[in-house]
Amino acid sequence: MKYLLAMYLNPDVMAKLSERDMDAITTGHGEFIRTIRESGEMISTQALGPAGETTVVRGRPGPPAVTDGPFLETKEFLAGYYLVECVSRERAVELAAMIPDTAFDGLGVEVREVVFFADAEAEVPMA
Repeated sequence: MKYLLAMYLNPDVMAKLSERDMDAITTGHGEFIRTIRESGEMISTQALGPAGETTVVRGRPGPPAVTDGPFLETKEFLAGYYLVECVSRERAVELAAMIPDTAFDGLGVEVREVVFFADAEAEVPMA
């Protein structure tokens, strides 16, 4: 089963972290990546750019509406993700708890099952 481990960042929380805490997060991500590569559970990971540089495209009658800025006014925004394949939701939650961000109040990781998956190499028929 595939799971998306979505990491949410709160800039106010991040601004209050010490340099030591920031280093722990960076180092912890490197260790987490090694762990899930070695276990064979890693599919991919991506870090996303700042929410303030987001562009939103919305469909509607006529040309699409394109606006700058994040989709929602919120204190937290999607900062990146890990896509993993593991045996159960419980294991996905266990992996999410290993992500170093979860050690800090105000930062979180959302665990969501992937119900459809396609990649650049595999042709997937759309029913």
